[in-house]
Amino acid sequence: MAAAAEADLEALVAISSPSGDVEGAEAALRLCASRLPADTVIERVPCASPGHAPDLLARVPGSGAGRIVLLGHVDTVISHAHHVPLHREGDRWRGPGTVDMKGGVALALALARELAQRRDAFAELGVLLVVDEEWRLQPFTHVQSFAGYDACLCFEAGERTSTGAEGVVVQRKAAGTLRVRAHGRAAHAGSSPDAGINALLALAEAATVAAALHDPDGPEALSVVPSMIRAGSAINVVPAEGELTIDVRAASDAAFAQVIDAISASTASTASATVVPELLRSWPHMNTRAATAPLLEAASARLGHPIVGVARGGASDASHFAATLPLTIDGLGPRGGHAHSPEEFVLGSSLQERGDVALAIAETVLADAAT
Repeated sequence: MAAAAEADLEALVAISSPSGDVEGAEAALRLCASRLPADTVIERVPCASPGHAPDLLARVPGSGAGRIVLLGHVDTVISHAHHVPLHREGDRWRGPGTVDMKGGVALALALARELAQRRDAFAELGVLLVVDEEWRLQPFTHVQSFAGYDACLCFEAGERTSTGAEGVVVQRKAAGTLRVRAHGRAAHAGSSPDAGINALLALAEAATVAAALHDPDGPEALSVVPSMIRAGSAINVVPAEGELTIDVRAASDAAFAQVIDAISASTASTASATVVPELLRSWPHMNTRAATAPLLEAASARLGHPIVGVARGGASDASHFAATLPLTIDGLGPRGGHAHSPEEFVLGSSLQERGDVALAIAETVLADAAT
């Protein structure tokens, strides 16, 4: 599995596939489809995001019991201009998407081929690879295609715990994107500055109010990060329009409302520009810790060393499955770091280690389904 995953990882990283690029997504999914068993039933289903290539939904038929879906995405945040092929520096293999998450996709494909050699071990093996995970704003659309499955295994980056145990993700925060629009009035910045209403200042106030709610160690585990701002059209004009983007994370998406309410309340009583906050994107939280505990204990015994459920703040498509498939486990991909940056890397040695973890968990799910 590890040797096959290494070859597929190199081939996938050689393809530049930033979110929204149809040609890159098609090339990546063609490669993935070619690496699935010959009798796999492959569909290209509409992506949730308009203008994107269709997602890939594959089903490998079996003659046994138990159904598992392997989940991943082939899009990256690195543009064509900054794309480079896989470059090995000892155990650090650098390249766009190596850890987020082409390394994980390569392992998922290797696991699918491994399990396909034992058709009596499962009834159906699903593989879902999407092309818009990094920038999706629309609702996720594929969960019902796998209703009734026994488990969802997602291959975002893996990790080791502080005690050296293999960590898999069983808990994630809800993730949201707030867009705050400001509407003011333009005026000449030199001759009549006070005739204008400054949208930039209103957005700065909104950012400050929102950031004051940042409390990741509090009861809601709320993180609030103003991340982008745009205002004005010329250096000598009072900005009349602008837009602020805020990243919000919390134990539950219900906490996002307090950020919106605080922004609305702080600007309603002032003479500044009109400020309109809205929730542009909301991904659900995930907490399958209790449901997956017996499974991880049995998989640990099968593997011969501990597999531990951990929490992570980043968002993932696994969160969309968790409410429907209680045995949803994420973080099965290889270990690495610096995701979303030119320094992104995966640890080559972790391909085998994490492949062993994924195989132990999949075998345990299927063994339980057969009893």
